[in-house]
Amino acid sequence: MLKSCDFRKGYRMIKSGLFVSALFGFFTNAEISLAQTPKKPESNRFTKVVLAQRLEEPMQFQVLKDGRVLYAERKGKLKVYDPKSQAMETVAEFAVSTKYVNKAGEVTEGEDGMQGVILDPDYDQNHWIYIYYSLAGDEAKNVLVRYEWHGKELLESSRKVILEVPVQREECCHVGGGMLFDKDKNLYLTTGDNTFSRASDGFAPLDERPGESPRDSQKSSPNTNDLRGKILRIHPENDGSYTIPKGNLFPPGTPQTKPEIYTMGNRNPWRPTIDSKTGWLYWGEVGPDGSRDDLEKRGPQSYDEFNRAKGPGFYGWPYFVANNKAYVKYDFATKVSGAPFDPAHPVNNSPNSTGLKELPAAQPAFIWYSKAQSQEFPLMESGGNSAVGGPVFRKDDFKNAARLFPGYYEGKWFITDWVRGWINVVEMEENGDYKSMERFLPDLKLKGPIDMKFGPDGDLYVLEYGNGYFKDNPEAELIRIEYNSGNRKPSVEASASKTAGALPLQVTLSSKGTKDFDEDDALQYEWVIRKNNAVFKTLKEADPSITFTTPGTYQATLTVTDKAGEKNTKSVEIKAGNEPPVVEFKVTKGNATFYFPGKSIDYEVRVSDKEDGSLANKKILPSQISVSTNYLSEGFNLTRIAQKQMSVDASAQYATAISLINNGDCKACHAIKEMVLGPSFTAVSAKYKGDPTAVTSLSKKILNGGSGVWGDAFMPAHPTMAESDVKGIVRYIMSLSDAPKPAKTLPVKGPIPPPFRKAIQKAASYSAPPTRTTAQKQHPRNLRRPM
Repeated sequence: MLKSCDFRKGYRMIKSGLFVSALFGFFTNAEISLAQTPKKPESNRFTKVVLAQRLEEPMQFQVLKDGRVLYAERKGKLKVYDPKSQAMETVAEFAVSTKYVNKAGEVTEGEDGMQGVILDPDYDQNHWIYIYYSLAGDEAKNVLVRYEWHGKELLESSRKVILEVPVQREECCHVGGGMLFDKDKNLYLTTGDNTFSRASDGFAPLDERPGESPRDSQKSSPNTNDLRGKILRIHPENDGSYTIPKGNLFPPGTPQTKPEIYTMGNRNPWRPTIDSKTGWLYWGEVGPDGSRDDLEKRGPQSYDEFNRAKGPGFYGWPYFVANNKAYVKYDFATKVSGAPFDPAHPVNNSPNSTGLKELPAAQPAFIWYSKAQSQEFPLMESGGNSAVGGPVFRKDDFKNAARLFPGYYEGKWFITDWVRGWINVVEMEENGDYKSMERFLPDLKLKGPIDMKFGPDGDLYVLEYGNGYFKDNPEAELIRIEYNSGNRKPSVEASASKTAGALPLQVTLSSKGTKDFDEDDALQYEWVIRKNNAVFKTLKEADPSITFTTPGTYQATLTVTDKAGEKNTKSVEIKAGNEPPVVEFKVTKGNATFYFPGKSIDYEVRVSDKEDGSLANKKILPSQISVSTNYLSEGFNLTRIAQKQMSVDASAQYATAISLINNGDCKACHAIKEMVLGPSFTAVSAKYKGDPTAVTSLSKKILNGGSGVWGDAFMPAHPTMAESDVKGIVRYIMSLSDAPKPAKTLPVKGPIPPPFRKAIQKAASYSAPPTRTTAQKQHPRNLRRPM
């Protein structure tokens, strides 16, 4: 760029008026161009606002024009959060399938359940919402349904099944479930490949052996005649049917194809978005688990992807990954490797495919990154990964927004990763090619971000699932990020010295980490402690202490107000009345860090509880403790661990419930299979099978008493029982109608089982197997003494 002094010097030296005029014009245009380049905003101009905390496996959300947030929970609840009342209400509860049962009858938890919800583009007129979930029952399918919703409960009579996706429920995973509408009111729906990948050593699952189709992704992703492993595009009609928009991958009537397909060759596409200016589709793509290349025998290591589609196409899986890195044709029966697949001419010859053999040329990924540090995209970092898409920001999408992100982000794509917890902003060239990437709010660390989009108010909303799989994580929350061009809201942090303990429980509340970027010393602090939504105590100090003498669950909410009156809040939950158990896993023989082939590994689990005793004094029974070991040849995988542990935990939970039944008054009126004064537990289980509200409603009946459902017999109230104990009993009763039984746990002490030893002898070394117990996972009340 010319400096002003350079220009003056040039003016003195040049005599030609024409040339001076040209030079002056160049300088002026340069100044105008620089003035129009938006400046990157300061990070402290953005404020994280926590809207709702302790969500229960949240999956996907929509922000309404009035600021309410409608979101889906995996276990089947549809909820709405009202920022005005700060209240959360359940809109509906669906019976969903979340389990897989393999050939041996073993039950594992899967990703299935309620996956997503979206509002119709004309919601203000027709009040339609669309929900995608895994239908409970014997028929294995995921369904897209439409309901009418006026802000309270769903209108059940309005239910329309729009689309069905047949699936297999023998082996987990990959469901997809992301949804969006384009400007022409076409609905896009992402579907996963519904394939078990972990038996493939981290490479492509191409198992064509008879009976192994759940482990062959060729049945779905590259199958032109299957709806799985795709991004579908349909146009919903008023009567609940749909038509096929022009421009999908296969024209209607093409043999051995599904006309709904827009993109194929997807493994598990997440959180699609459309750039409203260009119409291009963007999404995240979750990759497999491998962390090493074996280019001659199997193919490349795992890569997650962020993808862009300017039109329909084939995106490679399971034959290619990243920028079309090719897997090798591998025979799982003979263990013989063939040639690498050809991205220019991919062919699907699997006996599990019902579609065309010749496929479209594979499209390379837009952004790709492995578990190692990326050379092409260094800001992606390293470690475990799980790509989640996000929105492309366009100012024109927000009319009369209360707040709006600055023009610096115009046309840029916000992306996040479920494991790594950052938000990166991707800038593209005018033609859509990748240009650059930068970190958005470097100090912001998200906890399992699972959905992210801009709301009508111009704020960026993020739904955080939390840090563990298939459980209600205490850190799961809904947040929004506001841009403040003037006075900034305080950034609030709230914590407690203890979040659970025996009575009397003394707790110090802390506001440490709270900041105000305008004037720190003018902040006002107020803690409001609530129990059962009623105010218990109010404290107007930054870091007060409080002693709880009554058992219960309390919510302490800190509100911080700055000099200009701007407020922000955050809460912490405290459970008084029970000390959490102490759980230890000891390696008593062998190395606790590395495994050496031929050496044995023995262990012992020790559990003690202040109220309930310990294993040592036999107040806690071994059957109430769940123990499992996991050997992960492809590396540390929380999903794999959680799937196995969920079933193992169930056996310990049921052992506690059985103990409560045997030592309480339940057997005076009930038996397992025979009717006594009241119905048998098996009959109760059969009657309420598939009812998602059964655990809640039956628990209330046990606590409060009731009659009329099974004749004249009256259920006496049990007000002294802990609610967690009652729910455990009901879950055990409901399990009686399920044919598959929970997996057996390992004993609380002993050697690692031989099958595990045999497996790990294939490796040179391994990290100590991650092991959990029910005591670590459950609220302490689930380990109470038998009544």
